Amino acid sequence: MVDISIDQGGCFETSHVTTHDQPTYVVDGVVHYCVGNMPGAVPRTSTLALNNATLPFVLSLANLGYREAMRRNKNLLHGLNVCQGKITYKAVADALNLSYTPAEQLIGV
Repeated sequence: MVDISIDQGGCFETSHVTTHDQPTYVVDGVVHYCVGNMPGAVPRTSTLALNNATLPFVLSLANLGYREAMRRNKNLLHGLNVCQGKITYKAVADALNLSYTPAEQLIGV
């Protein structure tokens, strides 16, 4: 398994940060690769990849405005954490012991 989000705590229960000197380890017969800051090893390529992946979202937000862009693209809607001063991501609200408001309610989906 390759854990690209290891810098943010990892995405697998068995993840822990490794280095280029010892990049892999095995848990229950499964090989893990969890080198921190993997994109930093190929900065130009990773920047181009990130730009290619995010540009369509940026253009949609710029051309349609955030409300319409989120109505049309559920991926954008599901990435919303705060809107109009209200927390729209339940896990964040729960972690902070604050009230939660569904994004759909505020965006009008």
